[in-house]
Amino acid sequence: MNILVINAGSSSLKYQLLNPETQQVLAKGLCERIGIDGKFTYKPEGKEPVKEADVAMPTHNEAIKAVLDALVDAKNGVIGSMKEIDAVGHRVVHGGEKFARSVLITDEVMAAIEECNPLAPLHNPANIIGIRACQALMPGTPMVAVFDTAFHQTMPAAAYMYALPYEYYEKDKVRRYGFHGTSHKYVTQRAAAMLGKPIEELKLISCHLGNGSSITAVDGGKSVDTSMGFTPLAGLPMGTRCGDIDAGILQYLMNQYGMGIDEMLNILNKKSGVEGLSCVSSDFRDLESAAGKGDEKAALAQKKFAYEVKKYVGAYAAAMGGVDAVIFTAGVGENDKAIRSMVCEGLEYMGVKLDAAANDVRGEEKVISAADSKAKVLLIPTNEELMIAIDTAALAK
Repeated sequence: MNILVINAGSSSLKYQLLNPETQQVLAKGLCERIGIDGKFTYKPEGKEPVKEADVAMPTHNEAIKAVLDALVDAKNGVIGSMKEIDAVGHRVVHGGEKFARSVLITDEVMAAIEECNPLAPLHNPANIIGIRACQALMPGTPMVAVFDTAFHQTMPAAAYMYALPYEYYEKDKVRRYGFHGTSHKYVTQRAAAMLGKPIEELKLISCHLGNGSSITAVDGGKSVDTSMGFTPLAGLPMGTRCGDIDAGILQYLMNQYGMGIDEMLNILNKKSGVEGLSCVSSDFRDLESAAGKGDEKAALAQKKFAYEVKKYVGAYAAAMGGVDAVIFTAGVGENDKAIRSMVCEGLEYMGVKLDAAANDVRGEEKVISAADSKAKVLLIPTNEELMIAIDTAALAK
């Protein structure tokens, strides 16, 4: 089956056409600056990328049409006709409590996704626009919604509830939802395959570390706790997000500097994290370079990040009563050996022992723990598009 995977943002759209059975990516690319001046990139398998600087994309409809036209183009296309696209898988950020798994998109599903808009006002409306654009241009083609939050719907109430007046959960659904679920699901399934054991028998800690970061405890294949919360602002310090913070700090700073809540949240989301702490950058490569030149703030930002990751790993091992493997994935997790080393240092007491030589690797699926490490340490490049395609194919069939 050929599955078109769509990840629609407010002014951008990432796409891949792939076969989930063979894992072959036929083509992929990006539509940017939708509604502005339109930038289109298309990379067919085995050929040079096709970049068209200016493609009219006043709406997502034109962006989707540009994608479909490229896929069937006589010169650079990878399929003969639109009929060769068996289904479309759409990344949807928030499914609230309504969706614990991926689903075929119906009118009822669309209405339920729209009801979740207040929980993800920057993401869900854009996801909906992408779905409607595909429906308009591909009538009759099965569409599937794959939710970032769905994997975490197996968390017990003790993990997802906040210690707030219960009425805020009953009336407003204020609770921990968690994100990056598609990535955590993919890498934990790969971990089970690498370890040669049924996932139902494993206790795994998945560390999705990048500009946005989250850690998930997966017991028997089910998410039982995760670091992001009601929003993606919670948990670890990230590229520009502060992560967990004493809420009283908000009131203090707002009173001190006469800020409103919107300005305060902008600081917490876009000016904090390792960028705010380092005064250098949100990019961990820049931090490593600056720290190597003696920049103490950059070094502190690295250490703070690794320290918080380590705390979550320890906490989740305690929550599950042990751990069989710790997984590193996403941009930082896959490529930053120094961060991986800092996280694992001192975890020998719980059976985690890194192999320095094996850890000297980037973006390669590999066991990086020492031979005598009781708990394995795994590096697994994430593949959310493949996970979306697998779910989509299963439902489309």
